[in-house]
Amino acid sequence: MALIDTKDLWKTFEMGAVQVHALQGITLAINKGDYVAIMGPSGSGKSTLMNLIGCLDTPTSGEYFLNDKLVSTLTDDELAYIRNKEIGFVFQTFNLLPRATALHNVELPLVYSGKSRTVREAMAKKALEQVDLADRMTHRPNELSGGQRQRVAIARALVNEPSLILADEPTGNLDSKTSLEIMDLLARLHQDGNTIIVVTHDHEVAQFANRVYHIRDGMIEREEFIDKTGQTTSETRQ
Repeated sequence: MALIDTKDLWKTFEMGAVQVHALQGITLAINKGDYVAIMGPSGSGKSTLMNLIGCLDTPTSGEYFLNDKLVSTLTDDELAYIRNKEIGFVFQTFNLLPRATALHNVELPLVYSGKSRTVREAMAKKALEQVDLADRMTHRPNELSGGQRQRVAIARALVNEPSLILADEPTGNLDSKTSLEIMDLLARLHQDGNTIIVVTHDHEVAQFANRVYHIRDGMIEREEFIDKTGQTTSETRQ
C-alpha cells in the first residue's frame, strides 16, 4: 500500500521576473515499510522535494497523497498537524535545544499532542532506549558526542510513532565511523517496520536503502533498486 503517492508535482519559484522550476512533474510512490534514498547534486531539486514530502511546503501544481490523504491543498495549520502526527524529522544539524536534557528534547513533539507529562516521559524514555541512549537521558547536548546527539534527534523523530521518518543528510556533520553507526541504526529501525526516506548526496549512505531516486534538473532521472546482496538495477525515467 502506498504511503506516499505524488502525481505530476511541480514547484515554481518567482525570482523577480524569472520563473525557476525547481521540480518538474515528479511522480513517485513509496510504500509503507520502504527504505528510500533521494539523491542529486546541489540545485537538483532534492531539498525542494523533501520539503514537499515533509509537508513543509506545498506544490505549485500536482497532487500529493500521504496515507491516502490529499495534503497538497491543505492550509498551513493543517500541514502543521500532519507534520506532527505523521512525520518524524532528522536533520543534519540535529536541531536540539542546548539547555534541555536528552529526555526533554525527545519529549518536545509530544507537548503539542495533549498527552500528560507522565505519558510523555514514558514515551520519550522508550524512544531513547530504541536508539541505545537509556544511560544518557539526563545529559544535555554539550555533554554528548555528535553521534549521540544524532541518536537523540532520531529518538525525537520516533517518539510520536510516525508513519514516516524523513532524514535530511543525517550523517553530514559526522565522521565516517559515527556515520556508519547512525546508518546501521536507521537500517535496524527499518527492519523494525519503520518507513524511512533519506535525502543525501552520499552514495555510501544511499546504499543502505532498498530504492534510490536520482534527481536532476527537477526531474527523476532514474530509479535504482538495491537487493539484499547489494546488487543494483536501474530504470531510466523518460
